[in-house]
Amino acid sequence: MYEGVVQDLIDELGRLPGVGPKSAQRIAFHLLEADADDVQRLAEVLLKVKETVHFCEVCFNVAETNLCRVCADPQRNPALICIVEESKDVVAIERTREFRGRYHVLGGALNPIEGVGPGDLHITELMARLSDTSLEEIIIATNPNHTGEATASYLARLIGPMGVTVSRLASGLPVGGDLEYADEVTLGRAFEGRRVLVF
Repeated sequence: MYEGVVQDLIDELGRLPGVGPKSAQRIAFHLLEADADDVQRLAEVLLKVKETVHFCEVCFNVAETNLCRVCADPQRNPALICIVEESKDVVAIERTREFRGRYHVLGGALNPIEGVGPGDLHITELMARLSDTSLEEIIIATNPNHTGEATASYLARLIGPMGVTVSRLASGLPVGGDLEYADEVTLGRAFEGRRVLVF
């Protein structure tokens, strides 16, 4: 336990996701030893982010204007919408360069144990967007875990009756992985998602 402002810094850093007590302490001491200009630059960026970055008024991705860069891009296909849990998922999908549609960021996943229900996510706004009759496909790209699967099932039941194609990202074995280390669910999904090889 440290005194005063050093402990306050460690406590605040420890509140960040994925930062435990030891990591918070290491970061705090790194900042104490860092050049004052570097720390000042970090502080200014943190304040600027809070002042200028908000969420896109259409898809709820992070944006510095009313629309995020994807929603503002006229080259994107508005008939394809990919539903993700968080903005960081948009970044992951964009890195693949495979998807040229638009996104909808839910802001999390359904989790009754933690009190997260449909009203806590951007599902109402999603349903308003889906009233557009020109939609061709909705891709549900929630995480392949319990909350992501529950969210995907809920959305599929909600969207299915609208007559638009609803798909789910395939899941299975990672490239470079070994079968012996795969869990039953992952291996089962790999069998379900298998494809015919064409020679």
